[in-house]
Amino acid sequence: MEAGKRLYDRHTCYFCHGTAGQGGVAGARVAGVARNAQGFIRYVRRPPGSMPAYSEQMLSDQELTDILAYLRSLPPAKAVNDIPLLNQLRGK
Repeated sequence: MEAGKRLYDRHTCYFCHGTAGQGGVAGARVAGVARNAQGFIRYVRRPPGSMPAYSEQMLSDQELTDILAYLRSLPPAKAVNDIPLLNQLRGK
């Protein structure tokens, strides 16, 4: 998982997907990814939308598998109702 975190940081995945994989304005939430390794690799190689493609020269299949292991180690995002500040803002 440490290798995956280093790669996630080195390739600035956090810029769009957040430091904890929570997603952001430019990228989807990736913490707790449900895809298997082959599906994840295929997605990163030929992503839909505005995400740039990462060729095997940029990231090997093993490196992407390491990143996936890191993403799977991250805790899933809390449900909206489980975030006290959001509940306060909504008057609950």
